Amino acid sequence: MTNSSSSALAIHHSNPVHGHQPAPDVIVDALPYYDSGYDEPGARDAALSLVEDETRRYKPTKNYLEQLGQPLYHSFETEIMKTEFERLSNRLPMEMLSMKRYELPTPPSGKQTDFTAWNECVENSYAQLEHQQTRILNLELMWDYGANTWKIYNTTLQTMLEQAQKQLLELRKHIQEINFKRKNEQTQAGSKLSALEQTWVGLVGKNYEIERAINELEKEVMNLRKQRKSNGTTSSEQ
Repeated sequence: MTNSSSSALAIHHSNPVHGHQPAPDVIVDALPYYDSGYDEPGARDAALSLVEDETRRYKPTKNYLEQLGQPLYHSFETEIMKTEFERLSNRLPMEMLSMKRYELPTPPSGKQTDFTAWNECVENSYAQLEHQQTRILNLELMWDYGANTWKIYNTTLQTMLEQAQKQLLELRKHIQEINFKRKNEQTQAGSKLSALEQTWVGLVGKNYEIERAINELEKEVMNLRKQRKSNGTTSSEQ
């Protein structure tokens, strides 16, 4: 897609951090920061047709993602999550919140005069009362300390957000540096290719002039030979 001459770059694909083996060099015949003609009519359609053609011809013989290992889809699941996923897969309804622990039932009709049954009901009432008192205590603690805890939590989130934004800015800066370096390298390569192309055109022109001069000399030599031969024949006849 260049207006001067075809340019070739060898790109190495490797990831030593993950222990991947480097792939063979890929020859890329393009300098996107230097080439022109990408916006010309039909260029996009031609590129898409090449991609579709390669997609039809591509038949992988093995799993090209095997170096990444098997994905661990269930490593983060807890027992509660596994139970819930199983319920969803079986299309079972969700269990409703049980309110039985908050009920204060009286003994059944057949045990209205049973001291043990009434004693169990009284103990259940004590347990419910203690539970409600614990809830009130938790609410009082939250009233006294919940605001500060929430502020600390928000401060922690803000710190995490600032760190993430800082990392994002560093990544964007790194990407910009890579793009600038790539553009600089391609611009220098394009200028060198243009200079080489001009030199090549000049040499081709000189070769053409030399070849034409040689042809003229050959014609002149042939004419001289014919003339000499003709002169020799005429002298012999005389």
